[in-house]
Amino acid sequence: TDSLLLNLSLYEEVEVIFNAIDGKELLEKLAKNEIPQLILMDIEMPHMDGIKATFEVNKLYGAEIKVIMLTAFDQDEKVFDAIKAGASGYLLKDEQPITIVKSIQEALNGGSPMSPSIATKILQMLRTNTAPKNEPDFESKTPADFNLTKREIEILNHIAKGSAYKQIADLLFVSDKTIKKHIENIYSKLQINSKFEAITLAMKYKW
Repeated sequence: TDSLLLNLSLYEEVEVIFNAIDGKELLEKLAKNEIPQLILMDIEMPHMDGIKATFEVNKLYGAEIKVIMLTAFDQDEKVFDAIKAGASGYLLKDEQPITIVKSIQEALNGGSPMSPSIATKILQMLRTNTAPKNEPDFESKTPADFNLTKREIEILNHIAKGSAYKQIADLLFVSDKTIKKHIENIYSKLQINSKFEAITLAMKYKW
C-alpha cells in the first residue's frame, strides 16, 4: 500500500483522500470524510473483504463512487464476484503506475478498465461456459423480454463494445446526462449494477 501511495503521489491527476486497511474501515471513513470519485479495492482483507466492501459501497453510494479492483488475484470466481458486486474495473497489482492512473481516468469516463490477462480470461470463460446454471433456456431470451426500448438496446450495444458514456452521447447526439439516465433504466430492467455485468449478460444471451 505504501508503494502504491508513493507511486500515485507522483501524478498530479490523482489525489488520494484516504486509505483503509479493510472494508470495515473503508465504510467508516466514507461516512466521515470527503467522498472520493473512485476507490482502488483489494480483495483479500481482514474483517470485510473487497467483494463485500464493493457491494456495500455500490449499495450505499451507487454511481457516485466507482470501484476498481486492484489485486494480485485473477481467479475466475473472484473476477465474476467483483463484477456482480458492482466493480467498474479489474486490474492486477503488477500493472505500471501510469496504467493504473489511465485506468482511473477511463473508469471515471464511464469505461471498464481491465488488465489484458483478465479480459482474456473473461472472454475464454464466456466462450466455454456461456449458459448460466440457473437459466438453461437463456438462448430464448431477447432484450425485449426485459422490456428494453429500442434506444436502450442501441445503448446496450454501445456499452458491449466498451464505449464510454461520453462517446455514446456524442454518437447519438444527446447529452451525457441523458445517456446516464438510459443506463440507469437498463441496469434496473436487467437487475444488474455495472457495465461489466451488462457486457457479460449481453454476451451470455448472445445479443
